[in-house]
Amino acid sequence: MTNIEPTANQLQQAADHIRRQTDHQPTIGLILGSGLGPLADEIGQADRIPYATIPHFPPAGVAGHAGQLIIGRLQERAVLAMQGRTHFYEGHPMQTITMPIRVMQLLGINTLIVTNASGGLNPAFQMGDLMLITDHINLTGLAGFNPLRGPNRAQFGPRFPSMVAPYDLDLQELAKEVAQQAGIPLQEGVYVNVAGPSFETPAEIRFLRTIGADAVGMSTAPEVVVANHGGMRVLGFSGIANMAITSPSKDIETTHEEVLAGINLLTQKLVTIVKGVLGQL
Repeated sequence: MTNIEPTANQLQQAADHIRRQTDHQPTIGLILGSGLGPLADEIGQADRIPYATIPHFPPAGVAGHAGQLIIGRLQERAVLAMQGRTHFYEGHPMQTITMPIRVMQLLGINTLIVTNASGGLNPAFQMGDLMLITDHINLTGLAGFNPLRGPNRAQFGPRFPSMVAPYDLDLQELAKEVAQQAGIPLQEGVYVNVAGPSFETPAEIRFLRTIGADAVGMSTAPEVVVANHGGMRVLGFSGIANMAITSPSKDIETTHEEVLAGINLLTQKLVTIVKGVLGQL
């Protein structure tokens, strides 16, 4: 395995460029997954920065990912939202994929809200549900593709960071309170990260259920690992865009278009809960 670690100078150049494009000083970061970009429309006084204009910043090349930073005000909080992300299956090293988290840390962001579109593994779930991520299984990391592989960056965190509570327990309680007050059903569960880009076979789905996963996707865990290494508080949500198929079939299949269509059922739920959380931080 070869990892290409962004240099300290490259990280700083990216952060400095972003600072020059906005007068806002965000302390909260948002990563908006497939089809969840509409949350960014709620941000006021917004400065928009295409990824392509930021030095060394990774691109977002998948449908449903706009590929721009939106920096402004949401619920009277200064936020930086990533409208789209880069994925491991696009051919980038893990350190490139998670570079935006390091840049956020240099910008002074200390709280991260991550979202993704995922497949439902838990049979109690249904398409359109919103799941609070209580923990994750980082299969790509366990297989050797951990974004912290290589020399430790002591300026961000320790060599062996704890992952006992990768998703902040207090933020989880706050999200549940907000959902209850808004009358929004909020599932809870474990998210499993796989490499992609092929969707999982029925046998793989059964395996992922067996090891304790409730939802599966191709992102999020690497970013959360790096955020925890840097001392950020993390809150995560999975939008259940489709239900996983557990038996071989000639008549049904999973497609990216299906995933994006499923996201339409839950976008407003996510907007309501995220705004409610920000309003009470």
